[in-house]
Amino acid sequence: MYQLKRFTFATLALSLAVTGAYAQDTIKIGFSGPLSGGAALYGKNVLSGMQMAAEELNAKPLDIGGKRYKIEIVALDDKYNPSETGINLQRLVQQHKTAAVLVPHSGGVFAAQAANEKLKVLLLAYTSLPQATERGNKLTVRIPPDFTTYISPFIKTAMSKYGKNVALAQADHDYAKAWSAAFKPAWEAAGGKVVADNPMSYNKAADFYSGVSRVIQAKPDVLFIGGASEPTALVAKQARELGFKGAFIVLDQAKLDEMAKITGGYGALEGAVGVMPMSGDDRPQAAAFTTRYRKDNDGKDPSSEVALNYSAVHATIAAMKLAGTVSDATAIRAQMDKAFRTLPAQYNPASVEGLDPKGGAIVNAVIASVESGKLKGQLLRAASAAQ
Repeated sequence: MYQLKRFTFATLALSLAVTGAYAQDTIKIGFSGPLSGGAALYGKNVLSGMQMAAEELNAKPLDIGGKRYKIEIVALDDKYNPSETGINLQRLVQQHKTAAVLVPHSGGVFAAQAANEKLKVLLLAYTSLPQATERGNKLTVRIPPDFTTYISPFIKTAMSKYGKNVALAQADHDYAKAWSAAFKPAWEAAGGKVVADNPMSYNKAADFYSGVSRVIQAKPDVLFIGGASEPTALVAKQARELGFKGAFIVLDQAKLDEMAKITGGYGALEGAVGVMPMSGDDRPQAAAFTTRYRKDNDGKDPSSEVALNYSAVHATIAAMKLAGTVSDATAIRAQMDKAFRTLPAQYNPASVEGLDPKGGAIVNAVIASVESGKLKGQLLRAASAAQ
């Protein structure tokens, strides 16, 4: 009996030692974005990319500073409402102890920036507005490229083939307002004319006939449209139904492939120019990512927000490894540029080359135009990420 007890206690001690050696703490990364309402598909795409990265990271041992961790994505719905984002940020940090919080809309980003430095939490800002990093917030990283890099090639493509008269029928949220404010003077500087300007509430309506009819009466050659993909597609579809024959300039938030599912194919989007869908990007790392995503999501194509926010989670964990901490937001933020620059290609499908000195992503983006019912791509090379 004595020998049996010795064996039992020894076995128990060994079991506890092994359990202690492999005990896992949790790194929580928060999400506050639209999971209901008109922009729900957009928010769910962002979340899908984050969750894919977390699953990959959890599939292998993750050691940071000598401790074993697993990743958890904590998602809260803010219905695309910045005031809800601010509340969610407080909950994510104070209740869930999140190490970083990702917000995928500009209004929400600006609301979060009112508190994230005080709360000492890293803000992963999925908005292409340059103001997200120009305000001097030291704990913000902007994930997509600055949207102004798209304006000149979008204008050149649409104006050269369709004409110089443009009507604005974009969404009315902060992001679309900023796009419009930068686009109008650029269009006019290129020799064009803005013949109508009628922003619409994309996230609160499903019928845009009256608003679209109003701008079409001005006989534009080009319609400037954009918000979330689904309502943007409805605007384009209803414009065609009302007899519009011209081109579309599509804000980078809307995705041409998702729009095509609603318009009945690319034929209805002939002449549109926007950001190349991830599924149409033939660069090796992008094509490989699309294949992996389709396999795990019943054949569904990933969008660019899936890919970029997937990389953002991988880069955040890589930055934690480099910093040797999962809680010091300042130290983690200081390593984010290096983390992006050294990400293995398989975790960097959108080719993020690093961060600029203000914290904005430097990306080799691809724009697409719809010609004869097919996508035609053009690579926009980013500046060097060296600082």
